[in-house]
Amino acid sequence: MTLEGARERRVRADGVELSVAELGDPGRPTVVLVHGYPDSKEVWSEVAARLAGRFHVVLYDVRGHGGSTAPRPLRGGFTLEKLTDDFLAVADAVSPDRPVHLVGHDWGSVQSWEFVTVRRTEGRIASFTSMSGPSLDHFGHWIKQRVRRPTPRRLGQLLGQGARSWYVYLLHTPVLPELAWRSPLGNRWADVLRRVEKVPGGDYPTPSLPTDAAHGAWLYRDNVRPRLRHPRADAYAHAPVQLITALGDVFLSRRLHDELERWVPQLTRRTVPAGHWVPRTRPDQVASWIEEFVTSVEDGRPSPAASGRYADRFGGQLVLVTGAGSGIGRATALAFAEAGARVVAVDRDAENAARTAQKALLLGAPGAWGEKADVSDEQAMEKLAERIATEHGVVDVLVNNAGIGLAGSFFDTSTEDWREVLDVNLWGVLHGCRLFGKQMAERGQGGHIVNIASAAAFQPSRALPAYSTSKAAVLMLSECLRAELAGQGIGVSAICPGFVNTNIPSNARFAGVDAAEERRRQLRAARLYRLRGYPPEKVADAILRAVVHNRPLVTVTWEARAARLMSRFAPRALRAVARWNM
Repeated sequence: MTLEGARERRVRADGVELSVAELGDPGRPTVVLVHGYPDSKEVWSEVAARLAGRFHVVLYDVRGHGGSTAPRPLRGGFTLEKLTDDFLAVADAVSPDRPVHLVGHDWGSVQSWEFVTVRRTEGRIASFTSMSGPSLDHFGHWIKQRVRRPTPRRLGQLLGQGARSWYVYLLHTPVLPELAWRSPLGNRWADVLRRVEKVPGGDYPTPSLPTDAAHGAWLYRDNVRPRLRHPRADAYAHAPVQLITALGDVFLSRRLHDELERWVPQLTRRTVPAGHWVPRTRPDQVASWIEEFVTSVEDGRPSPAASGRYADRFGGQLVLVTGAGSGIGRATALAFAEAGARVVAVDRDAENAARTAQKALLLGAPGAWGEKADVSDEQAMEKLAERIATEHGVVDVLVNNAGIGLAGSFFDTSTEDWREVLDVNLWGVLHGCRLFGKQMAERGQGGHIVNIASAAAFQPSRALPAYSTSKAAVLMLSECLRAELAGQGIGVSAICPGFVNTNIPSNARFAGVDAAEERRRQLRAARLYRLRGYPPEKVADAILRAVVHNRPLVTVTWEARAARLMSRFAPRALRAVARWNM
């Protein structure tokens, strides 16, 4: 596999020749991407392509991998000291006058921690982004702390990471790893990544994998045991660090970085719901975070992820909220903005959508856009989905919030009334799920869909047949969709608020009455909702928590929880309540 449009060069360092590829304008800030084990520089191809328009992107094959030559002899040729020599040789060749921004994954991150904490690289590194690879020095101190002061919790952490590190023990055995990689494992590795890690297919990994993996075993043999036994006491980072933690990483525990602030004075934390190979499974997200972090360092300002609840989870993600002009939709869009997400505020009122987007920018969103669209209009939604994907990328979180209220008995509710409610409350959700959910599935990088249902989904009512039916359908749709998309890493959550102080009661329709009576009932309903006083911001917070924890169903208010419990354990009582004339 080649990096399209890359400029190739060879750099000599300590008896080896390193294969280096460059993309983008050399006059812009330089971002150096360092690959891990058992990869070559092509593991970064998707990320590099996304960064090349903004930065001077440099990738190189670690010694013994890809197009780079291997040291002779192999033993002792992969020490962190020699790897540091290689990095400095590449940095001097591609950016002699300016420090570079360093990005590492897996063993690329392990060695980059060495680069960013040793004295001889000071002034050559502007920032470091770490993914799925700890500092061996920090890891060594982490182990020693738990051995010296064992507690049940610490021993559990130690044993847990020990179990995750099973492959490290195998790589220390003589000859066996080389034989495995050069025969069955090397031939089936692409299939393993696709099945276990959900890595998309194509021309990755490269044909050099068996040789790369055989040589790379010496990364472990030359460094792991010596450093874990005798970790450096001065392993302090001399540049700002961005830590991206993959929550589904089967090789590394999140607890490894619990005390990282001790070693890193300027630390930005991010989390992503993904497995180990995030450069392949989440290139959009990784590239977005790298761009934000590098730009903030270049501009001399704090990283956008330094503040805001859930910023480590949603920073840089693209979130689309329908019905975002007011109420729960507006509060949700602003909550995601405070968490550092890019926000698309969709509403059929263009001015309200624009106001929400403007407020989102003021709250710290790296990007926010107002879009006018009627969710019940299939063609309008198709055009919106196409435009969003073209201009901003695939949506990471979709919140189908737009809805309308309608009260009135079944026989007072006309066919047109039913059609209007179902078009917005049900078909609007269906359009969003089908169009944006399909894009998520085709991208293959996961995502999350939030559908706003209601406590009325559990509580039948003689006064709300159309509204309750639409919301019950949304709830069942969410359950079915969650089952279908679970294998693709896409979560689906149904949110069921109760009486929330929004403008829905003021705008609700009342079937079977004249305009004056309808207005009287609207004012009375709005007054009751105000007396209940439950703010939409609390619903927004519940929505963010639902995405973070991938919850299938969230009942937000006490009345929603009560209706849910009654539907399961006291259905006869629920039916009795349904007969009341509300």
